[in-house]
Amino acid sequence: MQTQATVVTKKEREMRGGAVGWESMTDADRQIAQWVEETPFVDTHEHLIEESQRLSGAIHPRTLPCNDWAYLFRSYAAEDLAVAGLPASDLRAFLGPDLTSQEKYRLIAPYWERIRHTGYAQALRHTFRGVYGEEDLTAESLPRIAEKYRETVQPGFYARILSLANIKGCHVNSLQRIFMETEQPDLLDHDISILQLCRCSAADFAWVEAETGRRPTTLDEWLEVVDFYFATYGSKAVAVKSQIAYSRALDFEPVTKAHAARLFPHHADRVGALHALGPGDLKALQDYLFRYCVGKAGEYGLPVKLHTGVLAGYGVMQLARTRSNAADVCRLLQDFSETRFVLMHIGYPYEHEFIALAKHYPNAAIDMCWAWIINPVAGVRFLKEFLMAVPSNKIFTFGGDYVAVEPIYGHACVARRGIARALSQLVAEGWIALEDTRDLIDRIMRGNARQFFRKAHWQDTTRP
Repeated sequence: MQTQATVVTKKEREMRGGAVGWESMTDADRQIAQWVEETPFVDTHEHLIEESQRLSGAIHPRTLPCNDWAYLFRSYAAEDLAVAGLPASDLRAFLGPDLTSQEKYRLIAPYWERIRHTGYAQALRHTFRGVYGEEDLTAESLPRIAEKYRETVQPGFYARILSLANIKGCHVNSLQRIFMETEQPDLLDHDISILQLCRCSAADFAWVEAETGRRPTTLDEWLEVVDFYFATYGSKAVAVKSQIAYSRALDFEPVTKAHAARLFPHHADRVGALHALGPGDLKALQDYLFRYCVGKAGEYGLPVKLHTGVLAGYGVMQLARTRSNAADVCRLLQDFSETRFVLMHIGYPYEHEFIALAKHYPNAAIDMCWAWIINPVAGVRFLKEFLMAVPSNKIFTFGGDYVAVEPIYGHACVARRGIARALSQLVAEGWIALEDTRDLIDRIMRGNARQFFRKAHWQDTTRP
């Protein structure tokens, strides 16, 4: 499988060149494309489950709802299928474990044709080519794709896929534990998830109790839990991560410990009732705990990764809250000026505000994770404008943002094409000299991440 996939990758790269008009490209374009292809990525954001769970095939409604080729659609092409018209009941069946491959294909075939050119689908099509050796998902190729999915899921396939994508280093924000003690520490670096430590939902209390055996009823007891996670995992983590923007604004205001302490037992005694605190009091408690976690991150020298911008899923978009993300984080950046923040997903579709933040605040960096497949063309525009406005050490250009490992390959293909396109345009327009692009490529694809996130095994900055 590895030999075949390597051969296919070479063909796939040739097809990618032809797809963008390889014959009409200038020598500078070809040189830039070659440098981008040769340079490894440091992947700064995934949600990979442990490889052993994939190998076991154990179905889990959230992380492994099915164990066949449809699993590759879970993030994020399934959402495009729904937006294109696939009924919700059919989507659930497609992502479930009960239908045959043929039945699943018949459900989505009309909608697949509608989404084939979106960034989500293009990442899958590159994966079909480069990992499975198939040009596209069709009725004819489906049986082979289904079989190659099964053949690929073998011990060591995470490392093989990441190597095939030319990725050297991968950050994971686990959806299964607050900090995952990974089976593959030489391959995967994990974030501490602070979402469960500051959101204060009934599920978060249950999560902490399941992991620690503790059920705090006072604020001090809860802070002891927070301290435990940082003391135990702070030296092992690569960053802390919060996606609390899915449930609230990022306007975290200072709150006194005395006020938070008065609120906490009222909430903790009623963890089964999410309405135990009114919205204002719940916000105040979250504000205090979030800022406490940010303070601990600074104490341990860990960057704080924040979800910003568009929300995953479909049918519900909190656009007003998303629009204010950039303005809301200003106070955090100012109040914690010695703590480094990573603002994720370029804040799409309000990416210009995030260029302004990165230009203004020394402790703000931008991560293009997920952005290349949300809108590849917007990614090209963003990277061009960012490099013209902001010091080039303040950007990370790739993170797949997947639970499954296989689509990372295809997303990396999309990202490499976008990076090459952005730099070629800047050279053609006279903004950057060709001779400056080699070092710039190395910096934005891996050098920045190696310097920004502390990991001893990333210190080798030699080129391939």
